[in-house]
Amino acid sequence: MTFESWTGRVDGDSPEHLRWHQAVTEHTPGGEPGACVFVGFASEAGVRRNKGRPGAAQGPDALRRALSPMALRTPLRAYDAGTVTVTGDELEDGQRRLGERVSALLDDGAFPVVLGGGHEVAYGTYLGVAGSARRTPGTTVGILNLDAHFDLRPDPVPSSGTPFRQILESDADVRYAVLGISQPSNTTVLFDTAEHFGVRYLLDDDCDPERARAFVDDFLADIDLLYLTIDLDVLPAAVAPGVSAPAAYGVALPTIQAVCDQVTASRKLAVVDVAELNPELDIDQRTARTAARLIHRIVTGHRRDQK
Repeated sequence: MTFESWTGRVDGDSPEHLRWHQAVTEHTPGGEPGACVFVGFASEAGVRRNKGRPGAAQGPDALRRALSPMALRTPLRAYDAGTVTVTGDELEDGQRRLGERVSALLDDGAFPVVLGGGHEVAYGTYLGVAGSARRTPGTTVGILNLDAHFDLRPDPVPSSGTPFRQILESDADVRYAVLGISQPSNTTVLFDTAEHFGVRYLLDDDCDPERARAFVDDFLADIDLLYLTIDLDVLPAAVAPGVSAPAAYGVALPTIQAVCDQVTASRKLAVVDVAELNPELDIDQRTARTAARLIHRIVTGHRRDQK
């Protein structure tokens, strides 16, 4: 793989000058336990199947570029395991390959951060958790989705709108919660489906900081291992315009950031992915930079809380 996206200003080589692009090196198995390992998932096949606006396949490198120049308060090492690229409509094969890579990283003791890609990335990330030795018998896996949409569509062909239904239909031991649901963006059928599967959700109208924190605390109390997935369309369109379906209302960035801090501090977070960045639709890299800020916060917080 190449590191063309990991570039930026260099003020010096000493720890007080460190930026992300100076901290990331190529991943090799058997690396530092607990270290962050980035994996790209370049796919828009699921978005196309879901009749969304294409462009998300460019998301992984745009996220790398946005994160690269950010300064690190304390030194750390991070790694990049390359990108799983979905060619044409070969979505299921790409999800399988992503799952294998995430499983290998989890089994190696790493903290995988998956850079999407459409939200079809979620099924691949889940396959990685499900196939990992981290999921021992009796371990309850929780998926916390920060999203305006349930992504529980009943479509016969998998897409960016179906991953969590696919997961819940195949794995009765997974718990699923969504923070930021937009009522006008989800039909009654989807709300009924959520009820059928016992999905917990908090509407965007109700996402004030206090209720958001209580919602996440209640969910964390019932699980052992957490997979956090961030669909950038959970944020207001003014903050995140570069997505397939910009939010008319959305959840405020400080609330989303506080949720990220909360789950990181729980010590239950095993893997995170970021989905739906569409650089072709972004304005002044606004969405990419916001997403990079969240990734920066999660990774540095995770590293600190693991010590």
